[in-house]
Amino acid sequence: MNARFLVLGLGLIVASGASAEGMEERLRTQLRSTTQQLQTLQSQQAQASAAQLAAQNEAKAAQAQIKQLTAELAKAKGVAEQLAGQQQSLYSQAQAQVAASNEQTGKFKKAYDELLVMARAKEAERSKLQAQLTERDTQVQQCSVKNQQMYGVAKQILTAYENIDVAEVMKIRQPFAGSARVKFDELAQGFGDELYKTQFDAPQAAIAH
Repeated sequence: MNARFLVLGLGLIVASGASAEGMEERLRTQLRSTTQQLQTLQSQQAQASAAQLAAQNEAKAAQAQIKQLTAELAKAKGVAEQLAGQQQSLYSQAQAQVAASNEQTGKFKKAYDELLVMARAKEAERSKLQAQLTERDTQVQQCSVKNQQMYGVAKQILTAYENIDVAEVMKIRQPFAGSARVKFDELAQGFGDELYKTQFDAPQAAIAH
């Protein structure tokens, strides 16, 4: 019976040793797992810290860029307002120049119309004077022709006077020399008619023309 207890005791001791070794192995395995998890967490934390730092840097850079863009926008707004003011000034000047140009054009047009009226009046006067000059030229030509005719009649009278017979003149003075007087009267009447024809009447010539 003692032997049985001995064997049983030995079995318990062996069993207890085996159980202790198994527990130690499990603890080591769990420790390794916990260590790996801790390392993983530390790595993730490091990555998160790096990412957070990068995000902070990006945020600072974005803020600096926003600040710069805001300044540039304000500057551009100022330039735009300045350009708008200059454009308004130029527009006002252009409007004033257009108004002045229109006024000047109106003055020029008025002066041109007045000169045109004067030119037409002068042209009408010139045409009238030209017509009068042409009429005077025609009258001068007619007068020259009449003068030539009158000169011819005068020569005829002078020739007739040179060729008249003294006896004929004496007969004209005789109371009974009717035929000689009639002949002389007819001759005088003929010369008178010729002289009348050679008279120049300007109004009548103008009407006939």
